Amino acid sequence: MDFRWGMIAEYMPLFIQGMQMTLGITVIAVVLGTLIGLLMGMARLAEAKYGWQRYAVRFLVRLPATAYVTFFRGTPLFVQILLIHFALMPALIHPSDGLLLSGDAAREIRQNYGAFLSGLVALTLNAGAYITEIFRAGIQSIDRGQTEAARSLGMSYGQTMKFVIVPQAFRRMLPPLGNEAIMLLKDSSLVSAIGLAELAFAARTVAGVYSRYWEPYLTISLVYLVLTLAMAAGVNWLEKRYQIAHHR
Repeated sequence: MDFRWGMIAEYMPLFIQGMQMTLGITVIAVVLGTLIGLLMGMARLAEAKYGWQRYAVRFLVRLPATAYVTFFRGTPLFVQILLIHFALMPALIHPSDGLLLSGDAAREIRQNYGAFLSGLVALTLNAGAYITEIFRAGIQSIDRGQTEAARSLGMSYGQTMKFVIVPQAFRRMLPPLGNEAIMLLKDSSLVSAIGLAELAFAARTVAGVYSRYWEPYLTISLVYLVLTLAMAAGVNWLEKRYQIAHHR
C-alpha cells in the first residue's frame, strides 16, 4: 500500500487548525457542562419538607432538571447537533425575527460563528446532562449524616452543598468527569457534519481533494489517540494529587 504522507504535510496547517478547534470547543464545553451539571445535580437532589415549598421544589426544580437530563441522555448527540443548528439557533439568532438577536449582528454571527455556536451549545448541553448524573451520584455517595449535621447547625441547602458535600464528593467524581471529558473530545468530531472546521472536517477535506482516505483518517486517528492519552494522564495526575492532599 502506497502511503502518500506528502499530502498530509501539504495540508498540515489545516490539521493544526482543526486540532486547535477540537481542543478549544472541548475545553469550553467541559467547563460550561460542569457548571450546568453542578447546578442540575443539586436541583435533582433539592428537597423541601413543608407545605407548598415541597411541591414548588418538586415541580419547578426537580422535574425540569429530570426532563433535561432524560432528553439529552436519551437522544443521540448527532441528532441534538442537527436540531440545535437547523432549528434552535435560527430561532434564537436570525436577521429578521431572532428571539435573542436580530439585524446585521445576527447575520454576521450566523455567517461567521454559526457552526461553532451550534456545536458548542450541543456539546455543552449534552455534557451537562451526563455530568449532572455524575454530580448526583457523587453527592449521594456522601454519608447523609453530614448533610443533617450541617443543616442542624443552621446552614442552608446551598451552604451545605458548597462547603460540606461537594468538596468531598469532587474527589470521587474526578475519574468519571475525566472519562466524560475524553468522550466529549472524541464526540466533537460529530460537529463536522454542520461544517465546523475541526479535525474530522480537515480529514474529510483532504480526502475529498485526493480521493484517498487512509492517510487523512489515520492521521486524525493518531491525533485523537495522543490527545485522549494526554487527557487520561492528566486525570490520573489529578487523582494522585487529591489522594496525597487527602492523606495529609
